[in-house]
Amino acid sequence: MERKLNIQAVLADGCALGFRNIINLLLMVLLYLITFWIPYLNVGTTIGFYKNIVALSYGEEVSPLSIFSRQNYRHLGDFFILMGIQTAGITAAAAFLLIPAFVMSLAWQFAMLIFVDKNVAPLKALNVSFQATRGEKWALFLVYLILYFAVILVSGLLGIIPVVGPYLAVIAALASVAIILGIEATLYRYFREKAENMPA
Repeated sequence: MERKLNIQAVLADGCALGFRNIINLLLMVLLYLITFWIPYLNVGTTIGFYKNIVALSYGEEVSPLSIFSRQNYRHLGDFFILMGIQTAGITAAAAFLLIPAFVMSLAWQFAMLIFVDKNVAPLKALNVSFQATRGEKWALFLVYLILYFAVILVSGLLGIIPVVGPYLAVIAALASVAIILGIEATLYRYFREKAENMPA
C-alpha cells in the first residue's frame, strides 16, 4: 500500500528540525533580508536559500554564509527558466477562477528544491514535483493551513499578555520562521523520497 503524508508527523518533525537549527536558520534569513535589495547578488542568495532547505532535509547543518557562494550562480539560466515557466503556468491557471492556480501552486511547490537538489532540467523538476504531490494536495494544504493558524494563534495569545506580551510575540514570530523552514524541509524530504520510489 502506498505511503501517505502523515500531517501530525510532518508538523512534529518539522518543528523539531526547525528548533534544532534555529540559530543558523535565523542568521540565514537575516542575511538574506539584509542583502535581498542588491541586484544580481539577490539571485545567488535566493538559490543559496533553497540549497539550505535541501541540506536541512538531508539532516545536514545549515550554513548561513553559503547563500553567498559563487556556486549558486552555476545554473542561473535554468533557474530563471524554471521560475518563468512556473510563474506563467500558475498565472494562466488563475484565469480559470483561481482554484486551478492554487492547485498548481501546491503541485509545483517543490520544483525549485528538486532543481537545486538534483540538478535536473526545469521541466523535469516541475514534472517530478507534480507527480510526487499527486493525491496528496489536500494533506499538503492542511499542513500549511494548520501552520498558518498556529502561528497567528500563538503570537496573538502571547501578544495580549500584559507588559511582556509584545516581546513574547516577537520571540514567537522569530521561532515560527525556523519552524516554517523546518516543516518545508520535512515536506521536501517526504516528497523527494516518494519521487525516488516512483516507477521511472
